[in-house]
Amino acid sequence: MLFSQKTKGFFVELNDHAVMLARTSSAVAPFTVEDMRECPPGDTAALKEAIRLIQPKKSPSGYLHATVGVFPGRRLVRRHSLELKRIKEPGYIAEICSQQFRIEQDKYSLALLNASDGGDYDLAKALNKDVLFCGLPGEDVETLQNTLLKSGIYPERLELGTVAMLGGVVDCLSFSKSKIPTLVLEIGADATHSFIVSPSGVDASRPIPQGLDAMVPIVQKELGLKDEESARKLFYSNTFDFTGMGPLLIKRLLKELQSSIGFYEVQTGQSVGQVLCTQLSPKLAWLDAAIAGSLGITSLRLDPAPWLQSRQISLPDALAKNAQDIRWFGLLGLMAHYHNAPQENAAVSEEKK
Repeated sequence: MLFSQKTKGFFVELNDHAVMLARTSSAVAPFTVEDMRECPPGDTAALKEAIRLIQPKKSPSGYLHATVGVFPGRRLVRRHSLELKRIKEPGYIAEICSQQFRIEQDKYSLALLNASDGGDYDLAKALNKDVLFCGLPGEDVETLQNTLLKSGIYPERLELGTVAMLGGVVDCLSFSKSKIPTLVLEIGADATHSFIVSPSGVDASRPIPQGLDAMVPIVQKELGLKDEESARKLFYSNTFDFTGMGPLLIKRLLKELQSSIGFYEVQTGQSVGQVLCTQLSPKLAWLDAAIAGSLGITSLRLDPAPWLQSRQISLPDALAKNAQDIRWFGLLGLMAHYHNAPQENAAVSEEKK
């Protein structure tokens, strides 16, 4: 079942820290955001109640029909420069997947997007070399769909939340006339997805095989705790101020980020001037400032309301403060459409399954 113009729109994001939900006055812009709610991941009762509140009038199918953004652990969002003369070669894309990304192409559901504007990349025309490889293992798609259905959510469209987030940040930078290259970080438990974006698109990407869990042994050592589990509970609990220990906790991650930034700055002659950490729980929000301070750059603060207005999405005052929390930005990015929209400068859009 597809939404008609008159029906409400529903958007859901599943990330490591929360399930975020929103209802809009229509499924297609122009529309107004009517409600925004969140609940902890893995809490079936809380999610059931959130769905009931976001959709007071149950659909005939019994499901919440929604556009869904997900952040699976094995997601692939990588920028790569193609050799245009080799594009017609059989096996060239499979070779890139194998050698550059260490994945098997036939086991992944993949999409190639233009790195500059997020449109689908046309391999037949191959007009430019810079692309984003986006995807996840086919078996993960099936698992996610089954999980959503069991939760009462029918995914009308399933997207990688990373791609929607990047699209929103690029488009927001373009809208605000900011030309500052920005470091965007998704710091997960065991890996960090690092990107450098500007109004011209996604300029660089790098996966870093360490995340929050790598900081736990350092907490244990520095605080003299008896075991790693105690350190983990303290680290994730927000009962201790880790601000002073921040530079020590991010030392290894920082080394990798400095390497990526240095390479980018030498290649482009541009300086990365700000950082945005998009996937941190409120209890770990201090990490954003720690990373910015250690890199000697500023933390980017986004006010989504004017940008959303340019995309014909209205945000009522009652929800504006909520929306300023960066944790909601990925969900808002799911709502925006950049192609054939009023604002000419397109951004990285969504990966459509």
